[in-house]
Order: sequence, then C-alpha cells, then structure tokens
Amino acid sequence: MPRSSPTEGRGRWTTRRTAIVAATVTVVVAVGAGVGVLALRRHPGGDVASAPPQVTTTKVARADLSDTRSLNGTLGFGPERVVKGAGEGVVTRLPKVGDTVARGKPLYRVDDRPVPVLFGGTPLFRTLDKPGLVGSDVWLVSDNLRALGFHTGSQPSRGKDGTRIGAGQALLTPSLVAAIKKWQQSIGLEATGTIGVGQVAVLTGPARVSAVKALPGDAVAGELLAVTEKVKLVTVPVAATEVGTITVGAAVVVALPDSSEIPGKVASISQTVSGGGSDGGGDQGRPPTVEVLVAPTRTADVAKLDAAAVQVRFTTAVHENVLAVPIGALVALREGGHALQLPDGGLVAVETGMFARGLVEISGTGVTEGLDVVTAS
Repeated sequence: MPRSSPTEGRGRWTTRRTAIVAATVTVVVAVGAGVGVLALRRHPGGDVASAPPQVTTTKVARADLSDTRSLNGTLGFGPERVVKGAGEGVVTRLPKVGDTVARGKPLYRVDDRPVPVLFGGTPLFRTLDKPGLVGSDVWLVSDNLRALGFHTGSQPSRGKDGTRIGAGQALLTPSLVAAIKKWQQSIGLEATGTIGVGQVAVLTGPARVSAVKALPGDAVAGELLAVTEKVKLVTVPVAATEVGTITVGAAVVVALPDSSEIPGKVASISQTVSGGGSDGGGDQGRPPTVEVLVAPTRTADVAKLDAAAVQVRFTTAVHENVLAVPIGALVALREGGHALQLPDGGLVAVETGMFARGLVEISGTGVTEGLDVVTAS
C-alpha cells in the first residue's frame, strides 16, 4: 500500500484543524446566542427589572349559604281520592265535576235523603244511637258539630263505667245528642239524634269533585265519585332516598312555563312509596319515589293555569353566618386539599364546606373575616 507524502499529510491536518476551529466558533456563537435569549427572558426591558404582576384580591366574608335542588312537578289539583258509599239504598243524586265539598253540606243523595260531609280521619263504623258510647267516631261527630257552630256541651274525663276517655275520643252525651238533632233538622233530615253507617261521608278536608263514577239508580255501596284538593297544587315525585331533606311547611320556589317564579310551600309528604317494584307490575324498574305536594302561596298566581309542567326549587340545607370566599379563590394543592393564596404569595390551608351561588364555605387556622386573599379575575 503506497504511503502518503509529507505534503499530503500536512494538507489533511490543516483541513481538520480548519474544520475544528470552525466548529468551535459555531458552538461559541450558539452558546452566546442562548445566553442572549435567557438574558432577554429575565429582563425584557433591558437593564430595568420588570414590575411584579397585578393580582385580584377579595376578602373572606360571613354569609348565609343554602343548598338547593330543582325537581320537575305537575301543577293541578293533586291526586284523586275515591269516595265510596256504604249501607243500603239507591243513589238518587250525584254532584257535578268541579263542585266543591263543604263541611256539613250534602254531597249526594240516597233514597232521596241528603248525605252530608264531615271532615276527619275516622269513618263511621257503627250506629251512634246510645248515650254513653265512647270512641273516635263520637269525637269526629262532636268536633264537626262544634266547627259548624252547634253547642255540644262539655266532655267528662271518664265514661259511665269509669273507663278513661283518651285523646281523640269523646262520650256520646245528652248534650251531643241534642246537637245532632238540631244539625239534622237544619239540613233537611229527620231529627232522630242518631247517625248510622253510610248516613254521612267522611273526607279529610275541603275538596273538589274531580270525577263521577256512579249513576243515579246504582246501589250506594260502591265507588261513587272522586275528589281532589280544592286548590291547585304541584305534585312532585321525589326519590325515596332524598325525601328526608324536605319538610312540611318549608318554603319553595315554583318556576312556571313562562319562566316566571312564584313562592310556595310544602303542603304534605305522602307516606306511600311508588315504583321500584319487582313483581312485574307497571312500576318495575323505576326508582322508588314519594309524592310531595306543594301549594302556591297566592292562588291568583296560578288562576289561569288548569294544568302545567313546572319546576320546584327546594332548599335542602342552610349554613348560616359561615366564612366564605368565591370559588375562584380556592387553590388546589398537589398533595391534596385546598388553600387560599395571600397577596404576598403565602398559602393558608382551608377545609371546604357547602358550595352555593358561586361561594364556598371555608374554615381553618388563620382564616378570619376580612382576610385578603387572591382570587381568579
């Protein structure tokens, strides 16, 4: 193999040295350029340092927070209740749909005799014809006659046999019998002073006839008609697991179809659970619910609506006079939990509570009313 001449060797070395020097110069220029870039990021204004960034702050304040939930409901007259007749006889007159039911007034007629309405929760289950009878059915009659303005006399604490008369019970006294006679005479009945099964209709309160199920000439023992509440209500199905957060008398807000909102209150909560059946019925597969009835505060607000789909906003929890900040003031910590950032950059750890209306309840060491904290702008 031929050797290279000295001249060729020096030429190759010179070429490599030139390349190395050129590469070195390139690296130095590149490093210098990088230093220049870094220097520009630190001091964008040249030799003058940049001003600290502006931050938006807010103060920790006390507030009343409430947790709400909106549920779908139906405006109408509420669920129907069937009215059944009892005893013997033939129905000779029935009310019309839309008629109202009043205490002491006839609801229908049997053998052309009026059957008046009494309000209460105990139906008559026997004939009240013997002074000295004690029971809740006697109390029902006495209570209704007093409400109608009849003098029923005083009630003893014990019956003739010495039996103590309990709460919700009454004794059929001569004074009460006399009041029954006067009432019977006032509504066109024979003043016998006795009341038999089927001679009065017992309802839970004022009502409106929603359906007529019988015809004149039918036997009285059977379904005669159906009634609903006298005023319009909103029926709201609530999950059985959540109905415990709702209480009777609680204030609510009802959103009508035109987006207007009216006040209302919880009128009643059903004791019956619907849905969730496993027996193959129509409710199979549906989550169990309980019906909640809501009454509008002003009947005039829904006077022009016979029925409508609405939404009801319930307040399920209230935390009063708690420390709170806007949700944007919370800082999520990498190790978990939350903190508030102070204007100087320091962090104060906090425990969070209720979230409502863009605010969050907070507590923790060093968290006081009036504390300045950074919040998202």
